Amino acid sequence: MGDRAGTADVILLDYNGVVVNDEPIHFSALRDTLAPEGVVVDAASYYADFLGFDDRGCIGEAFRRSGRPLEPRVLLRLAAAKTKCYADRIRGGLPLVPGVREFVRAASGLARIAIVSGAVRQEITAGLEQAGIAECVTCIVSAEDVAHGKPDPEGHYLALSKLAGGRAAVRAVVVEDSRPGLAAARALGAGCVMLTTAYGAQEVAGADLVWDSFDNHNPGELTPLMREVATAVRH
Repeated sequence: MGDRAGTADVILLDYNGVVVNDEPIHFSALRDTLAPEGVVVDAASYYADFLGFDDRGCIGEAFRRSGRPLEPRVLLRLAAAKTKCYADRIRGGLPLVPGVREFVRAASGLARIAIVSGAVRQEITAGLEQAGIAECVTCIVSAEDVAHGKPDPEGHYLALSKLAGGRAAVRAVVVEDSRPGLAAARALGAGCVMLTTAYGAQEVAGADLVWDSFDNHNPGELTPLMREVATAVRH
């Protein structure tokens, strides 16, 4: 992938399910935040349909499915409550995706690393510090930075525009764990590796590669998946 100092190569990583394996914590925090409102989210629905949404998207979708109206002020209150609930539950530490520390450290010597996630920034920065890879990540695009979450590739384009150094196009590959994330990678035009932290391998068969984790993999495996993509939306 070339020398990082002069490279136009970018690796775009999701956060939840790619760096930290915390979707069960997010699910329980969402479920318990919404329960007092009389809004029910079960595990099957969450994993089938909610992955890839940011907190506001999850809450909005849960209310929609319940046939309930959702005022903007209530949405903001519940999103803040869910963020606090999640923070309380990870005080003892976050489960990391196996092999992520070693993989990202090695990859950062070959390409620029960006996190593109529907998580809030404070969650991402804390998780990267815990994983020991904060210094390897050049750019973070979080829920606060975009108007449209995945499957819209807005966040990926924003990361690329920040890392491209004025180039109109760079080579990029995406590592994801959700179907909306895979759809965003395809809309971007980048290669995509899917981790099976959220779905079985058969459910993400549309990816270029499917890995259980980063264990026993090295960044060189991403080289054939690097595809030239624009650094701004093409109209």
